[in-house]
Amino acid sequence: MRPPSPSLPEKEFLLRTIKEGLRLDGRQPLEMRAPELTFGPDLGWVEVAFGKTRVIAQVDAKMVRPPPERPFDGIITIHSELSPMASTEYESGRASEEEVVLSRVLDKLIKRSEAVDRESLCVLAGERVWHVRLTLHCLADAGNMLDCACFAAMAALKHFRRPDVEVVGDEVIVHSPSERAPVPLAINHAPYCLTFAFFAPTHDQPPTTVLDPSQLEAALAAGTLSIALNAQREICVVQKMGGAPLGAEDVLSLVDVAAGRVGELDALVERRLKEDWEGRHVEVR
Repeated sequence: MRPPSPSLPEKEFLLRTIKEGLRLDGRQPLEMRAPELTFGPDLGWVEVAFGKTRVIAQVDAKMVRPPPERPFDGIITIHSELSPMASTEYESGRASEEEVVLSRVLDKLIKRSEAVDRESLCVLAGERVWHVRLTLHCLADAGNMLDCACFAAMAALKHFRRPDVEVVGDEVIVHSPSERAPVPLAINHAPYCLTFAFFAPTHDQPPTTVLDPSQLEAALAAGTLSIALNAQREICVVQKMGGAPLGAEDVLSLVDVAAGRVGELDALVERRLKEDWEGRHVEVR
């Protein structure tokens, strides 16, 4: 059962505050919620929170035979789940529009942009490659699930380690973590997604822009623009939804804003990964 639409007083109040440059949670228009990362006991398990929006990303790998048409490339599959646990807006067994959008963006963000070097996943050409599976569980949707899920996906891929292997002739030997240190994935670049929502309170004013919209803001927005790019300012995905018109200069200015935020997100992930890895070494000792 879908939740009721925002009431007229809610709509009028939100649009009035947005027009004045204010937001209900106290953020500035182009301020995003501070991401929180929690790493699990297994490598590749990450929980990310953007405010009350929460996503768990988990990566695992197994060795399989590659398809005949791509004998030198590993396999990457992505599965995302939006269940009623995340929001009453979602229904079990029926893919919502949000789930379709999330799957498409993740596919472009990770697979089509070659974020992970698939050739490095080849163990024995035509015989054995690594099949890396990324699974995302959306625990709570309080707005901007897309950015939270993309952030969790990249953090999990960077956090994951696969077993080290050795090829002797036609024999493949998989070493346990106690024998050899697990090997990180070869990450070509780390793209992150940032979503902007647009509001046009009156017909004679240009749209007002906010970054990282809340659930209510997204419901009342005239349109959204999602930009996925890496710290090198290489754009991987641009997706616009809704009818709010945007000029080329507006899009370029938002790309500049997104590029600055992506650098901060990448630095945050690297810092938290370093802290987690150092903590694991202390536990081992």
